[in-house]
Amino acid sequence: MKNLENEIRLKGDRDIEQIPSIGDKALRINLNENIYGTFAEIGAGQETVRHFFRAGGSSGTIAKAMSAYDKDFSDAIYGIEDDGRYVTESRLRKMLQHEIELVEQRLKREKHPNKLFFSYANTVATIDFAKQYKGHGWVGIIFQLEPDEAYNEIIIHIRFKETDAKLQQETLGKLGVNLIYGAFYKYNDPKRLLRYLYDHIDKDQLEIDTVNFSGPRFEDVDNRLMSLQLVKNGMTDAVMFDPTGKNVLPAQVLYKKNILALRGSFRPVTKVNMDMYEKSLQMFLQESKVKRENTLVVFEITLSNLRSDGEIDERDFLDRAELLCSLGQTVLISNFQEYFKVVEYFSDYTKERMGLAMGVNNLIDIFDEKYYRHLSGGILEAFGKLFYRDMKVYLYPMEDEDGTILTSQNLKVHPRMKELYKFFAYNGKVIDITDFDKSHLKIFSREVLKMISKGQPGWEEMLPPGIAELIKRDHLFGCDESKIVEKV
Repeated sequence: MKNLENEIRLKGDRDIEQIPSIGDKALRINLNENIYGTFAEIGAGQETVRHFFRAGGSSGTIAKAMSAYDKDFSDAIYGIEDDGRYVTESRLRKMLQHEIELVEQRLKREKHPNKLFFSYANTVATIDFAKQYKGHGWVGIIFQLEPDEAYNEIIIHIRFKETDAKLQQETLGKLGVNLIYGAFYKYNDPKRLLRYLYDHIDKDQLEIDTVNFSGPRFEDVDNRLMSLQLVKNGMTDAVMFDPTGKNVLPAQVLYKKNILALRGSFRPVTKVNMDMYEKSLQMFLQESKVKRENTLVVFEITLSNLRSDGEIDERDFLDRAELLCSLGQTVLISNFQEYFKVVEYFSDYTKERMGLAMGVNNLIDIFDEKYYRHLSGGILEAFGKLFYRDMKVYLYPMEDEDGTILTSQNLKVHPRMKELYKFFAYNGKVIDITDFDKSHLKIFSREVLKMISKGQPGWEEMLPPGIAELIKRDHLFGCDESKIVEKV
């Protein structure tokens, strides 16, 4: 890269970040006499290693490049997957582990004492002939930054957006170079490393919806925060965590499942949230063809619910995710403002039954026209997408200021929306949760949060069992237990 220090600068010039070309990145790695490893690419040609061959000096970097396209050859090398599939995380991990073990076996340390070994691999499926399925893939690298150091690993899942196989191959090749370059030269700043994966790639070309870092150099990396960056940076619309807090692939978790979703701030999760969850799930499981073993409950938090003063509060995000996961829940973080977009997202992965559990105030908001002015079909388009299949809303009641219990029968929407609301309510799209604890209706998470931050007693009884103890132990949401003890 050119040194810009001696170049002419004019008044008004601004400093801009210099992004090396794909060729420059490959060449820099090739010219490092210590970086040495293998490439194993399945499904879209050897697009990544091609850049290293073309850059020059590749003999000092590429120990081996291969592509086991034939399934029998692939199975003979990496083993047979339990599910018989080839484009899976399990397959990628087997590829990486197998190839790095071969590097260690065949390249003796006595002969290569300073080498930094790596193995890059991908297993992908590009767009099909009918252009109905755009394709996806797993991409990863296992590498070391000191000759005697344990290996680090970065694994991502991608979804292609382009509608031409050749273009997808070219995009994959650029992504591979960016990943390898980032692993060696941006490992100290994983957030920036993620952004650099899109160098010379437009977000309309590729989606990254899952990422996991591991190894000694990433011991302090929280993969949940890295997933949050994917949504924050517009790399994907949603990311998901399982009850253990681990990043999981949404497509894999949602595939052919009956889905019940609860949207909220969960700041913190309260007895109201859990009562809504338990009662709506009981009702959802009574629907035809809905069985517990094939049903997934998703607690969804929108990105707008994570913002504080315009910025995303990462600590606050982790606090919420930790509490929900501790209750055994699956958590989805999305950038969907409208409910119909959540339903559309789920519909990409399942055709089974869907349900939304929400409070009366949320349902009233759904019938507010101002949220749909950007749609050419307005609120009718939104509701067509929301209820186009047999989707139902399980409605949790709300207590009005005068003590009236509001349900689907007596809630008030804008007069222009009254008949539209009646249509959905009378056709069984909105179902009241009648078995509820009236004492829970006076619990509001924002009030609980104020009590926690001010050290006021009494908030513990408003939360599910065990949650207050977690908040105190880990000082979540700014909780200072010493203040609570003083005021009790």
